[in-house]
Amino acid sequence: MVSSILEGPTDSDRDIVESCFRKCEHLSSSKDFKCDPRLCSLCLGILQFKFFDERKTLVKRDTPDDMAVRIADIVKEEGHQIDSFSLEVSIPSIILENECSIQNDVLQDCKSSMSSFRIRLIYNHTNSSKEVEKALDCNNSCKRRKTGMDDSVDAANDSTVSCGECSDSTIGESDLVGEKPFNSLANEPCHFSVYCYRTPVCFGGRYLKYSRNVSQTRWIIDDERMGETSVEEIIGGNILQMCHGDNYKFHAAGREDIDVRMLGTGRPFLVEVQNVRHIPSELLVRVKNLKLVGSQGWNLMREGEAEKQKQYAALVWISRPVKDEDLQCLSSLKDVKILQRTPIRVLHRRSPLEREKIIHWMKIETIAGSSQYFLLHLCTQAGTYIKEFVHGDFGRTHPSIGSILGCRAEILQLDVTNVKMDCFLSE
Repeated sequence: MVSSILEGPTDSDRDIVESCFRKCEHLSSSKDFKCDPRLCSLCLGILQFKFFDERKTLVKRDTPDDMAVRIADIVKEEGHQIDSFSLEVSIPSIILENECSIQNDVLQDCKSSMSSFRIRLIYNHTNSSKEVEKALDCNNSCKRRKTGMDDSVDAANDSTVSCGECSDSTIGESDLVGEKPFNSLANEPCHFSVYCYRTPVCFGGRYLKYSRNVSQTRWIIDDERMGETSVEEIIGGNILQMCHGDNYKFHAAGREDIDVRMLGTGRPFLVEVQNVRHIPSELLVRVKNLKLVGSQGWNLMREGEAEKQKQYAALVWISRPVKDEDLQCLSSLKDVKILQRTPIRVLHRRSPLEREKIIHWMKIETIAGSSQYFLLHLCTQAGTYIKEFVHGDFGRTHPSIGSILGCRAEILQLDVTNVKMDCFLSE
């Protein structure tokens, strides 16, 4: 019906609500009920559009259209841009006693398809909640097993059901069996409020990192920022601003150290934005193939992480001049298995384990005018510690470039040149 405010109300909308009114008026006029004739004892004023607003002011809307206008105004005030929505209704617990009647006679014809944008209508009725709480307390007392202990001790050990627990998800039909329906005086309407939100929206793509002073995620140690900024803040912050969302979460397929660049086709990532209102920087970080993705984005990333390979380019120094035999030796090695114990530099945050990894291939590119420096290009299994594979980490990684060449080896710079995953490759 809120959508009717944008397109014009339909006759079917009016027929549904008017039918509900007739049922409520019939129940309210029954001899079994003693209540304020101006307030329906079945719906507590919900279908009469009587309620207390956020300022506890009694409000009465004359027609469903008036109610829909109020809800539509709230959506517009919060700045949401939508093309569809799902409507959620939260009602007092006392109305659960009439759940069957309400479901069959009121809500059956008001179903709508699920949408990522939700409008929740919240009705609270303090007095009826207290009555349900008392009924539940009584039922729980009757259900207590006889243990032979004194009643006072048993009562002291039994937990009390709080008002917050008297919700749709915690009250079963068996808890209310035997209770007389509509047993409370309908002497005041419900408190009504509207809550608008959108289920999380995911954006997927690939990022490239050109700086050696930018971490992947926000990195703070002892209240001091490490690095200039982070990929997470650059990408997530811009997407959040574009979408007018509340907050975001950044997820990537693996990570690189702060001093490692991410080049080539980029690293796959997802940004999950909460409560997006609008669905719509290349100096340090650039994003490729940014797109709106659904739950399949998670599946693509998880499937790729299990089998992905990563390619690197490393600037390496060795303690002796590079020989032609070194080039041939490293180039001839294929699918070499190495054992890596958790590196010393990450022992404070990682479990001390030994992991087997695979080096798929390597090749050396010499640097003109330098005899002890070369570029090492290699492709490895995901999760390989490249820095430790070069220098050996005091024997914790074996074999290493140093042990293969029979000399000391150190890594000076490292770039990720490719993350071999199929997700987010196309525009």
